[in-house]
Amino acid sequence: MPEGDTIYRAARALHKALAGKVVTAFDTGLAKLASLNDDAPVVGRTVEKVESRGKWCLMYFSGGRSGEEPLILVTHMLMSGSWHIYRTGEKWWMGRSKMRAAITAEDFQAVAFNVPIAEFHTARSLERSTQVPKLGVDILSDAYSPEAGVRALQQRRDTHPDDEIGVVLLNQRVMAGLGNVYKSEVPFAAGVNPFRQMSTLSEREMQVMADVSQKYLRANINDGSAGLSSNTDGIVTYSGNRRTTHSMNAGDRLWVYGRQGQECRRCGANVMRRLQGEAVRPTYWCPECQPWVPGVGQTAEIAPVGRQVKLLGKTRRRGSC
Repeated sequence: MPEGDTIYRAARALHKALAGKVVTAFDTGLAKLASLNDDAPVVGRTVEKVESRGKWCLMYFSGGRSGEEPLILVTHMLMSGSWHIYRTGEKWWMGRSKMRAAITAEDFQAVAFNVPIAEFHTARSLERSTQVPKLGVDILSDAYSPEAGVRALQQRRDTHPDDEIGVVLLNQRVMAGLGNVYKSEVPFAAGVNPFRQMSTLSEREMQVMADVSQKYLRANINDGSAGLSSNTDGIVTYSGNRRTTHSMNAGDRLWVYGRQGQECRRCGANVMRRLQGEAVRPTYWCPECQPWVPGVGQTAEIAPVGRQVKLLGKTRRRGSC
């Protein structure tokens, strides 16, 4: 499932391609979108902006020529969806049967493939939505700070003390943007076992997780560094595999996620994996660096992504990790 950084990059690319341009063609394979388009045509509207909120992508259209209200196209990728950007008339990489919405705005065309959730809203109907307005603070938004993240974690700890930490990090109503990869990587950075209950978290551990969450997501939305792909207009469409270690070696890009049975990059113990939560998503952790009993074992201090790893009592360098 795309995480907050992926949706942020998608929204940024869509904004660069479409914002300020008039829609010249609209097509959809979804009955609800088609019905609204029949009543309040999208063609002729201007794409005002595209933004992300957690794992949601929102595309804003101006009011229609006949006085219709402004519209917002709200999409969620879940496990299979993706947005593609093409030059107008360029051949798609996927078949038409997988198209859910296609918006042409002058020289560019944005196509949503396999998107399971795609809905038109007005500002008022979006406020009544049961999902988007109820998101927690977006980690990639200007409103987020580590202090705001700590407050969100504290509130969840106070109201749901028995929740497992890994499950809470995936809860978009607590903090929006973290997905299954970061649900494993963030606790590792804080030396926190993801299966502990929220009631066991210390203030320091919450501070580290809130801070690292922002650092990791921001490190993976870079729009101009090496490793990014863009067309001649500077529209970034792909930034490679997600990284938390910043190792130049593609095989060393993550600390624990997907590394069951392999040696921990810090201590050499075997990384473990277990399914977690009602959604039965896999969680990865190091039993030595992330002990079950709080305060036992080594705890990672906050360190910039890609720099040396600081462990309580010693400092160890792991190459370019």
